[in-house]
Amino acid sequence: MKAAPEAQKRLLDLAELDTSLDRLRHRRRTLPELAEIDELSKRLAKVSTQIIAAETEAGDLARDQAKAESDVDAVRARVDRDQKRLDSGQVSSPKDLASLQSEIASLQRRQADLEEVVLEIMERRETADARVTALKAEREEVAGTLRAAEDRRDTAFAEIDKEIGELTSNRPAITADIPADLLALYEKMREQTGVGAAMLHGGRCLGCRTSLSIADLNSIRAAAHDEVVRCEECRRILVRTAESGL
Repeated sequence: MKAAPEAQKRLLDLAELDTSLDRLRHRRRTLPELAEIDELSKRLAKVSTQIIAAETEAGDLARDQAKAESDVDAVRARVDRDQKRLDSGQVSSPKDLASLQSEIASLQRRQADLEEVVLEIMERRETADARVTALKAEREEVAGTLRAAEDRRDTAFAEIDKEIGELTSNRPAITADIPADLLALYEKMREQTGVGAAMLHGGRCLGCRTSLSIADLNSIRAAAHDEVVRCEECRRILVRTAESGL
């Protein structure tokens, strides 16, 4: 393949531009905020799940407390009813009187037991409610941190995308100076190696950083100025300049 030396040198401008674009795209993919957002999103999802579980537990305990308090009220009502019967003197039979007093004592013990159950449930419910409150506060904190990270990501994206846009808009002006077949070879090598063309500098390929052998250098020296030469090591297009050491 042949191409004017000036066209070959334009490959270096194109390679520099494409390398800058690759760096920007890599930076966009590897922003620290992306990993932070991913971690915070997972943490937020976990806390949200914990809140649902805690609220469910608190709701169950609220229902248990209501039922226990209802049971206490029912027993208390029976105690009050029996106590009124006892105090009214309506029960005159010693046997019935003893039975009524025994029932009242039994109901009072039952009431005391149920009141203990209510107190225990109330304590557990307070703990569950406190956990819900703490988890909701944590969720707000994580959500705020996540929003801040997303804002930083969006700002960085905007800056990077602007640079990418500016560089991309400059590319056609460079490629217009490069013959189609040479540009096609450059794009092929760029796809394979990441960098399609490199300068031959001081007898070294700046693409793979390999020093060329004497035989390879002699072969390049003997090549016509418009001959497109390649690095034998990495196969990139080698661009000859005054600094090539030929």
